[in-house]
Amino acid sequence: MIKYLRLLLLPFSALYGLVILIRNKLFDTGMFKQTSFNLPIICVGNLVVGGSGKSPVTEYLVNLLSDRRIAILSRGYGRKTKGYILADKTATAETIGDEPMQFYNKFSNVTVAVCEDRVTGINHLKNNHDIIILDDAFQHRSVKPGFSILLFEYQKLLRPQFLLPAGNLREPFTGYHRAQALLVTKGPVKMDIHQKQACLDRFDTNAKENLSFSFLTYGNLTHLISKEQKPLASVSNTTAVFLITGIANPLPLLTELQKYTSQIDHHDYPDHYRFTTQNIQQLVNAFNNNPSEEKIIITTEKDAQRLLDDVLKELLLNLPVFYLPVKITLQEEDKATFDQKILDYVSSATRNR
Repeated sequence: MIKYLRLLLLPFSALYGLVILIRNKLFDTGMFKQTSFNLPIICVGNLVVGGSGKSPVTEYLVNLLSDRRIAILSRGYGRKTKGYILADKTATAETIGDEPMQFYNKFSNVTVAVCEDRVTGINHLKNNHDIIILDDAFQHRSVKPGFSILLFEYQKLLRPQFLLPAGNLREPFTGYHRAQALLVTKGPVKMDIHQKQACLDRFDTNAKENLSFSFLTYGNLTHLISKEQKPLASVSNTTAVFLITGIANPLPLLTELQKYTSQIDHHDYPDHYRFTTQNIQQLVNAFNNNPSEEKIIITTEKDAQRLLDDVLKELLLNLPVFYLPVKITLQEEDKATFDQKILDYVSSATRNR
């Protein structure tokens, strides 16, 4: 049924694609204004709607460039506020969005700000920082970043892709030519030559040298409130897991948890979903009604930011609620080249010469 619905939407995708092509051409020819800045601006983005691992890549950049004054600028998707907001101790997922809140809680030495107009946001930040990382801004053409990293989720890259609304592409696939680095995310830990070649075949010859490969690595389970940590391996097959997610693609997380237990009760919600008291009460009831002696509630680090809402947190008090941090790890043969390309760009940008 969904397949046929997509076919019906293809004419609308063609119209959408035409509009996007014209828009991009107007930016490329200078008819639409693009603003450049005299400090390094690194854009992390993707071509599709939904998660491709932008947050872990942003965190990877923060760690790579930790000796510089970094600001992360995001749109703040899902927030209830408008305009430019600088994250501080009063910030919540509702005021700045869940991903910026995650960055703010994780990196005390990094400035986090949100603004739907990236030019305005950069102008607020540029005088006090050495580097600005734009989270999910590849289609925000009014800014001309010095370096763009474009992400491709491994499984989606190998499947046929269509433009919105028939598919999930925000712009034609050829948009990858604007990026200086192409990164395949969520790939196999051990990628064989055939898997790698299947990805390479999606790009033209000139772009292939910019392509790197990465996979996800999970950290320790971290308690929502106390921040107590314990290894994921502590979840054994005798443990009942209650998983709550509001992310675009929970499959990699499910696959990871299934290595340790088959008893998973998944409460699955759409990306950036704002959990209600009813949702959390259903989770708590399911947890309390389960007879298992060993049981745990697990969520993602991004979802944890929304669970810290005062009302929701109250419902979860005294329960073993843990989030599972995730990071990207580059394939060994790609890491040095990928890192050096970014470091070279930063060192050569105007203000850092």
